[in-house]
Amino acid sequence: MTEINSLGPQTATSAQAVKAAVTGELLRLTQAQPGLLAPGETAQAEVVSMRQAGQDFQLVLRLMQANGLQTQLQANASQPLPQGSQVTVSQPEAGRLAILLQQASASQVATLTRLDTSQVPIGTLLQGKVLTNQALPATADQPASYRALVSLLNTAQAGAVLAIDSPRPLALGSLLSGLVQGDQSLRFVPLSGRQDQLSIAQQLLTQQNRQASLPGLLSALQQLASDPGTDPDVRASTERLLAALPTATQLGDAKALIQALSNSGAFLEAKLLAGGAPALATDLKANLLQLIAQATTNAAINPPPATLAAAMPALARNALGMLERVSPKPQPGGFPLPSKLLQALEDEGDLQALLRLAAAAISRLQSHAMSSLQQTGTLENGNLQTTWQTEIPIRHGQDFIPLQVKLQREETPEQQAERKHQAQDSLQSLWRIELAFDLAPLGPLQVQAQLTQGCLSGQLWAERERTARLIDTELGALRAGLLARGLHVGDLQCHPGIAPQGPSTRVEQRWVDENA
Repeated sequence: MTEINSLGPQTATSAQAVKAAVTGELLRLTQAQPGLLAPGETAQAEVVSMRQAGQDFQLVLRLMQANGLQTQLQANASQPLPQGSQVTVSQPEAGRLAILLQQASASQVATLTRLDTSQVPIGTLLQGKVLTNQALPATADQPASYRALVSLLNTAQAGAVLAIDSPRPLALGSLLSGLVQGDQSLRFVPLSGRQDQLSIAQQLLTQQNRQASLPGLLSALQQLASDPGTDPDVRASTERLLAALPTATQLGDAKALIQALSNSGAFLEAKLLAGGAPALATDLKANLLQLIAQATTNAAINPPPATLAAAMPALARNALGMLERVSPKPQPGGFPLPSKLLQALEDEGDLQALLRLAAAAISRLQSHAMSSLQQTGTLENGNLQTTWQTEIPIRHGQDFIPLQVKLQREETPEQQAERKHQAQDSLQSLWRIELAFDLAPLGPLQVQAQLTQGCLSGQLWAERERTARLIDTELGALRAGLLARGLHVGDLQCHPGIAPQGPSTRVEQRWVDENA
């Protein structure tokens, strides 16, 4: 959060005027101007432009003398005078101008120390340009702070100068956007970041309109693999896809769990960029795309990665297009994704139904990927939050149970720097883990856990009250198992019902977009 400085009401030049009265050295002319003003004579001056250079400020002044003459002067100042400020000056020496304390004014440029929320209500997006930035005197018990003057570019306050205190320096001349949080607080967001977040949200909404749960497709593939009339190439690809799915027992092993997450489809694009052809053989999304390619063009079972990468955007385009017309519009960014099963249309053959189910499954995996992007970025406190969200279909006898997983890592700036130098233990970061699955006969379950500094705490929700009571009796055994793994265990609770579903996690950062 960036605070508007809490000084009392003041004019734009009061502090400068006080300094001038004491030292007479507020404005130092770049070139001496002997006789510019006679002793005791005063003149009006307007600041045409201002530029910060280190700790000094370079000004261009338009001096208007009593005889009507106007003169442009270049001067240096130790304090900022925003463009448009009008002051009354005198000339004690050939190389200096002094602002008169009793006549200092800034009638055309007001330096705001708080916002009028009747003109800029809370939630208004302010846009401005950074005029100055100075480090405030440091104290032993307080973090570094910076004071900046920002010229507002929009709303009813356009043209005014806002004095703000920020925990980070703001780049001179940069453009910024800030959401009004109160009369003395703003939350800055980057221009490019806001555009990226908007684009992701729009794309996520489209993806969620198209998506459907994985069990419908996997059950159809299971039937297809057992049908003797299925094309041999399609059957072989189907069997390979189903065989690559893990079982619940296998996920009890850490290495197998890592492999299952890697094969979930969330990292397919990264594998393609790295040229990891062997890793594609067990990747869920890659296998789905190959299945669509075989069903539509009778392509080879194992197309080379370059061919797959080039064809990927077009493989499912036709199959995806029909889904938008039959799907409700969910709220993007939520977790877990809602269950959604598509039924084959009566006038469709088996091939058309399979393509439709496969396209919906790919779109569901893409929805998870988009949600990960939407929830990754810098938080209000400056910490970096990284999100990985995906879905792992688990073989359970003849059935398939989709396990939705969301992992979040939150790091302070210091921890980020240590990680870049490979000096930080990953467990020092704050980790959040969410799981969602529907396991018969227990019903829908959701787990939310937090791990930091080796200490784990968590909460569980069971939609069926009987299941919640059963889990509650087993929490002691769970705690003992976690302790046996070397973890410190905090609070563990189980609740009946559904986990609270607030607004989707949005990450916004207050950095200034220097490229704007």
